[in-house]
Amino acid sequence: MEFAADRRRRTPLDLPDSDPAGWSAERSIIGASLATRLAELEAVRTARRGLPGADDDPAVVVTTSPAGIAAIDALLAAGSTIAILAGGRVAPVTELEYRLWCIQNPDPAHRHHVNAWSWVKTSVPRQRWPEFAAFPLPDGDAYWIHREGLAGAAGLDRRASHLWRWNGRQAALLKAFITETAAPRLGDARS
Repeated sequence: MEFAADRRRRTPLDLPDSDPAGWSAERSIIGASLATRLAELEAVRTARRGLPGADDDPAVVVTTSPAGIAAIDALLAAGSTIAILAGGRVAPVTELEYRLWCIQNPDPAHRHHVNAWSWVKTSVPRQRWPEFAAFPLPDGDAYWIHREGLAGAAGLDRRASHLWRWNGRQAALLKAFITETAAPRLGDARS
């Protein structure tokens, strides 16, 4: 928990200056997803009781984007129900920060922490677009992929991707729970 707070003091988040609508849409998508995940913290704690040597009240490290960190900060505002459930045990970090933290605090079996992630790939390469041919886009629109998951939560571990459309002003969900053919499935040895 100290790592995330120290990192944020030393490395402030880059705030949007060129695409406030995109930032806002990304923050909304991630915030909605994480509100659900963080509301499940008691179930995660209960599920972990069956893991040998696991902390009953682990740190919950949320890997996300700067927009996601802003969303989590809003969700954890003083006095909110989610803040009470979190009990000061939730730390939002970027992917790079999480990797640095894992180097300094190795916990590959997730005995002392749970990793939740939620982020939006806002620049899906055109070569991937045929994968989503069932959801054609109007000219000028782009695909976004929202990826979310949970590791270290025993039987509650999961991973999902959702396909969104971005028109430069707003995002719209095209299909929840897509199967990405360019991404490995959970448990696959491919990277």
